[in-house]
Amino acid sequence: MIESQPQDVIQNVVAQFVSEELTGDNAHIAAAVANMLDAGGKRLRPRITMLSGRARVASASEDAVLASYMELIHIATLIHDDVVDEADKRRGRDSTNRAFGNRFSVLAGDYLFAWVFKKITQGYAAPIPTILSAMLAEICNGEVRQLRAAGDLGLTKESYFEIIGKKTAELFASCAEVGAIAALHESGAMPSQQLRDDPGVRALRAYGWQFGMAFQIRDDLLDVVADEAMLGKPAGSDLIEKRVTLPLICELEDGSAAARADIAHYFAATNGAPKDQLDGVRRIVDRLRGGRGAERTKAAIAEYAGGARAALLELGGSAARDELGRLAATLINFSS
Repeated sequence: MIESQPQDVIQNVVAQFVSEELTGDNAHIAAAVANMLDAGGKRLRPRITMLSGRARVASASEDAVLASYMELIHIATLIHDDVVDEADKRRGRDSTNRAFGNRFSVLAGDYLFAWVFKKITQGYAAPIPTILSAMLAEICNGEVRQLRAAGDLGLTKESYFEIIGKKTAELFASCAEVGAIAALHESGAMPSQQLRDDPGVRALRAYGWQFGMAFQIRDDLLDVVADEAMLGKPAGSDLIEKRVTLPLICELEDGSAAARADIAHYFAATNGAPKDQLDGVRRIVDRLRGGRGAERTKAAIAEYAGGARAALLELGGSAARDELGRLAATLINFSS
């Protein structure tokens, strides 16, 4: 797994938000958010937010508040994802919808989005609120497209890339972009939409987008090649949801006739005993683990991770830039 623990200050800031801002009438929402925070996670989004600020302006301080907002946005998307997917597990523990119910989880995610965007609008100048509002629209667009594509074995690689670009890469791109712009604001740059055209900002946004693409493809591959202990949820969860991901698309293109037949049979079955469904998932997982689709998927991950590192070449040398490069390099590591 990727090793990338953020500084303790982020967890402290987020804990303060939960304890001070989401209490009283909203105590249950605080509990739902705390449940997600306590489950852990890599905290890559806040880390990239802070590193991007220092990669653009070496003297910039780490904006743990903005970084924490980015993590809370991510948590809100996970709460909603688990409701849509009817997931039981998240990071090895009961998902929010399992612990609190679907209705409350939807409201908790909605409240968290609204609260974070209120704080961002109050605390950050243009173009940061505009970037994040557009980002949220893209994420929702991607989730809708993914839902509509469920079970579609005709889904092309291009459509798959478009979906994950919206639902995952856009958030990473926005983390890097707003982190860099916040650093420019701190250094004295006047708030303006033109800051998005700053070469360093554009390079960091490109880094975040490429990183996010590699990250999601890697996550989709791990869903079939890793075990439950590593994933924190059952292997083959995407197959259970009949979600078509890159390993499956590649296996349909290059795999054996037997593999294609197994996949087609499983996806054609709309009903069936739970045991039969699980047996079908296990057969396909075994096919994918030993098939050509996994190798082609790893090549796609390496290509996007390389693109992320290449984007950093537009920036001057710095410890923060080097650390961003190391984070991208970890995406091609499947040793653990």
